[in-house]
Amino acid sequence: MVISRHGIAATSQTLASEAAAQVLARGGSAIDAAIAANALLGLVEPMSCGIGGDLFVIYWESKTGKLTGLNASGWSPRGLTIEFMKSLGRDAMPQEGIHSVTVPGCVDGWERLHKRFGRLSWRELFQPAIYYAEEGFPVTEIIQDTWKSATAKLWGDEAGRRIFLPEDKPPAVGQIFRNHRLAAAYKLIAAQGAAAFYKGDIARAILKTSARLGGKMSAEDLAEFQSEWVEPVSTEYRGWKVYELPPNSQGIAALEMLNILETFPLFNYASASLEDLHLKIEAQKLAYQDLRRYVADPRFAKLPTAGLISKSYARERAALIHRDEANCAPAPGKPPSTAGDTIYLSVVDRDGNIASLIQSVYLSFGSGVVVDEYGFHLQNRGALFELDAEHPNALEPRKRPLHTIIPAFMEKDNIHIGFGIMGGYNQAQAHAQFVSNLVDHNMNIQAALEAPRFTKLTFGGCDVMIENRVPAGVREGLAARGHNLEVLADFSGWMGGGQAVLHMSDTGVNYGASSPRKDGAAVPEAPPYFGPHPR
Repeated sequence: MVISRHGIAATSQTLASEAAAQVLARGGSAIDAAIAANALLGLVEPMSCGIGGDLFVIYWESKTGKLTGLNASGWSPRGLTIEFMKSLGRDAMPQEGIHSVTVPGCVDGWERLHKRFGRLSWRELFQPAIYYAEEGFPVTEIIQDTWKSATAKLWGDEAGRRIFLPEDKPPAVGQIFRNHRLAAAYKLIAAQGAAAFYKGDIARAILKTSARLGGKMSAEDLAEFQSEWVEPVSTEYRGWKVYELPPNSQGIAALEMLNILETFPLFNYASASLEDLHLKIEAQKLAYQDLRRYVADPRFAKLPTAGLISKSYARERAALIHRDEANCAPAPGKPPSTAGDTIYLSVVDRDGNIASLIQSVYLSFGSGVVVDEYGFHLQNRGALFELDAEHPNALEPRKRPLHTIIPAFMEKDNIHIGFGIMGGYNQAQAHAQFVSNLVDHNMNIQAALEAPRFTKLTFGGCDVMIENRVPAGVREGLAARGHNLEVLADFSGWMGGGQAVLHMSDTGVNYGASSPRKDGAAVPEAPPYFGPHPR
């Protein structure tokens, strides 16, 4: 772990961590540093995030102990309906292209967060991203590998090909990459605020791109969008309080999975042992069936959120788990009724405030559609809608789709942890495994991020991906119980990179961690040993 009495920023790319640490050293808050890092990540890790995507945040104030949640996920265009999609011959939502695009919520989210929790000026938060967009940065290894795998998608869009395939190929490791068009967008946002994106020049460029491709986005869809302050939902896991954001995100699946696991003595088993992994895989299947069946935009559907994360419901679901046999046909339960690619970053400032932030354009390079004049991709979150009108997550005008990206927070006594692990439907199950590693297996935050994991990205069946650091004997035991394993590399990207920060409120000491599955690092704020920072 990185351990410091000053602030720490942990992100998926070291230049972004460094920029956030410098913001902290200038007296910036955890939110200031998180916004600066996120803006820079939109440049250096463009396949994963950017201003064309959505944002979720959990923010913890050390002075008051208050948690605040922000849902900055955008809605579908008013003209994008089930009837329209079926008129195109569609029986399922497209996974890319203009009709998978929803309104990007990121920039509005940044502005709302800064107005409430920022200390530095809005304009200076974009200086690191503008600097690197104009001067260039060397492309890092894991990001380059992902970039290369998306070559065909980038080739399908003229602007994407021109900007992101210099010399008609992805940049090599260490090659200097620039994006002057994105720099222009950041300059507008820095000078004019979110209005530049939703009502100004950037909005007009988005609408021009959408119209050229036959999209349904209107000026009103952009101008009328507002992100939403929300109350985090939580459960207790063996004395720890674990928080996620409510639907339309998948956070409740992590809480339901933890509630199911709490009924079993995982602390009696070694991490990544046969019993440990079998129970976690089976709990994941049950929680994810409920995720797929029930999670949607609560403004459009009445959701059994409290029932899904109740302890009594978890006991019902846990009773379905066979200790010696995999369930290949899990089904959603009936909870009691009650009234893609991604970046994650966490920052703790010198006062102990914690920003747990996740932001994404969903699948690699989002919809594949680049806003021509400004060099960023639009997200494809609309791909997660259903075209079954009876489903809670059915496509409707101005509705937010089921969302996979989730920030998290957990605390016990004087220990407060902001954490997140990226990767589409990997996230909720990875959160539960991280929490179990800390609580059941007494790992620190770095070890908990590094520990071998499994992930299951399908609904139903007995297929499961697992890292090859899980001992061969354990893998053989899982196979004997009916699990169909796909064995991946030591630190597979399918398991999702992640970051975590921890604040000890009794000592004031901060800790940071970053997963080796990404190019990033946890970087501490430099103390003022050379005197005050020149302004």
